[in-house]
Amino acid sequence: MTALGRLLAIERSTHRAGLLAASGCALVAASATILLLGLSGWFITAASTAGLAGLATAAAFNAILPSAGIRLLAILRTGGKYGERVQGHDAALGIMARIRPAVFASLARARPGAALALATGDATSRLVQDAADLELALVQRAAACGPWAAAACACALTSLAGPRPAIALAAILMLVLLTGRALASRLDAHGSAIPAALGALRQETATMAAAAAELRAYGMEAWAAERIDHRSRALLAAQRRLAALGAGFDLLLAAGAGITTLLTLVLAWPAGMALAAMAALSAGASVEGLAAIMRGLQHRGRRHAAERRLDQLLSLPSDNPDDRPPAAPAGLTIRLSGLRAALAPGMIVGITGPSGCGKTRLLETLVALRPVLPGDITLGGTDLADLPPHAARACFALAPQDAALLSGTVRDNLLLANQAATEPELWDALRDAMLDTRITRLPHGLDSWIGDNGMRLSGGERRRLVLARAYLRHTPWLLLDEPTEGLDAATETQLVQRLQARLAIRRQGALIVSHRPAPLAICGLTLTPATDSPDYPAIARTTTGIDLAAGVWQVSSWCASGINALVSG
Repeated sequence: MTALGRLLAIERSTHRAGLLAASGCALVAASATILLLGLSGWFITAASTAGLAGLATAAAFNAILPSAGIRLLAILRTGGKYGERVQGHDAALGIMARIRPAVFASLARARPGAALALATGDATSRLVQDAADLELALVQRAAACGPWAAAACACALTSLAGPRPAIALAAILMLVLLTGRALASRLDAHGSAIPAALGALRQETATMAAAAAELRAYGMEAWAAERIDHRSRALLAAQRRLAALGAGFDLLLAAGAGITTLLTLVLAWPAGMALAAMAALSAGASVEGLAAIMRGLQHRGRRHAAERRLDQLLSLPSDNPDDRPPAAPAGLTIRLSGLRAALAPGMIVGITGPSGCGKTRLLETLVALRPVLPGDITLGGTDLADLPPHAARACFALAPQDAALLSGTVRDNLLLANQAATEPELWDALRDAMLDTRITRLPHGLDSWIGDNGMRLSGGERRRLVLARAYLRHTPWLLLDEPTEGLDAATETQLVQRLQARLAIRRQGALIVSHRPAPLAICGLTLTPATDSPDYPAIARTTTGIDLAAGVWQVSSWCASGINALVSG
């Protein structure tokens, strides 16, 4: 059984009562529909015949009992349909309320290589469209017994007019079902076309929307619109193919209902007008009742494609945490290319070097976002390759250079790092990140909405919000990737000073990736990844104390401070 199949089996068992109630209501509604039409046809015809026969016959005709039966069946039909929809959708929504988080959790736990292989649009399509297709299938399956109940009732009613109408009805119902399955086999080939085209359109739209400013600056709006239009036309073509084949189901049901009604009426006529009317109406309604089965066949290809795609997400290779405790907040030892850098707890280490030499890769390796070779890095006396990912991540707080922000409030984004953070802790982190004044000026402070990926903040403010978020995570090491990039000199100076004070107070170590002298000035050790190894960063140079660039920056800062003091005096 697949991962999705196992999860569905568990959830169906949990919601068995709701699914059974929906099936029971569907059975009642379908049976009541056939009986209502059959009884109505018989009653109208019999009453008309009695009226034509004369006043005595009309007076002897009992109209009260059939009328009461029709009213009762109408109530049962309405109540059954209502109950089937309420119970079926409630059970389906309950099941999907567990399926969707499970799928997303599997995607979030997946190894980076597997997760990053999915484009944003494709992942969104799987989580939204495929889940919706699966939900529709669950609702349809809950009501699947309805058409069979309708067919059984119709065959029973037509048999009252003789065996031939009942046999003909059964044969036509079987023929309609077989023809529907043949049409469905042609539709199955197109089942995955629409989700794939929809995912491609979403991906293209998201990409162009993210680059809207650049597209306007370079006059590429028409080019972007053409690319989106191309994806849109591909989706439209897939939908048209599906709609054309889907029209065959409607034609099949309409033709089947008409032929069945006429043939049953002819075959049942010898039994009398009233029974013939009852048989014809119930037979035609039973064919129309197959519409639920036809809809299921029509969406079978999309359902199978959705199940396959969701199962792929649930089956992604993941870094499953085990019960091993996190590594102790001890030292960090790096052995790469035969060199060794032993980092004691609380050290502030700068990582610099040319672009592409592996600075960011080293930070991502420490938090288990990239594979590490045995023996290369030791954390707290334990080989990082032997530690489960959650144990390594418990020792580091990462502030990446291009971190994403939630489409939510300032508070929402900060609490990602520490759900238990108090209000004073939030403001302390913002103050150390030089962002408290800006947040105070927002209309609702911490509860101000910052838009999609923090679009209501500037680039530097977004970077400092990410830094404040990292500050809130209680770990022995901070991993900061270009924390002062894009900041003016005055803001950078204050931020670095507050960072140094914060690290000292909390006795926290830090690895700071930067090209700028200011953050490197507070580092007691500077590491430079080698550029001769494309596969993995090698530490090629270590400098104890403040390096030349940091020293120049420090001296220039002292000179600037002296000049400002003289001018102020």
